[in-house]
Amino acid sequence: MDAPLNGKIVAFLATHGVEQSELTRPWKDLQGAGASLHLVSLKQGEIDAFHHLDRAHSFSVDKVVSEVTANDYDALVLPGGVANPDALRLDNDAISFVKHFFNSHKPVAAICHAPWLLIEADVIKGRTLTSFPSLKTDIQNAGAAWVDEKVCNDNGLITSRNPQDLDAFCARLLEVLSKE
Repeated sequence: MDAPLNGKIVAFLATHGVEQSELTRPWKDLQGAGASLHLVSLKQGEIDAFHHLDRAHSFSVDKVVSEVTANDYDALVLPGGVANPDALRLDNDAISFVKHFFNSHKPVAAICHAPWLLIEADVIKGRTLTSFPSLKTDIQNAGAAWVDEKVCNDNGLITSRNPQDLDAFCARLLEVLSKE
């Protein structure tokens, strides 16, 4: 079995309200490529995922964001959903965690509404990214360029618009991590 990501450890930062497909699809693809994965959240226990506005499954948290650093990981995945990044951007530990990945020049992948957390962490100025279309003005106001593309890779910042872009998002994430 081909496992180009053996030895890589990837954090998925999420909390209640995460869009389930944006959590589970990249998880499945990275795990299939041999990566070790941790679901990092605001507190221990479980988080509730959603299919848009409908409650879906619950997922067990592996690590608490206040107890880990970017040094523990090779990359960070930020799934979307509306409530998930909105809650995360209010948490200082989550913001610091994201900033540390950028300061360490490690890959970060964010989809849909997840760039709200990137805006709060003040890490997108001068970059080009995509997101759910309603974030366009927020991204531009944060000093970044917004593009309407399935996937965008700006020097290790991988972004996509929505669950329909998961094929392109996951392919680019695997490509970037395979080269790291």
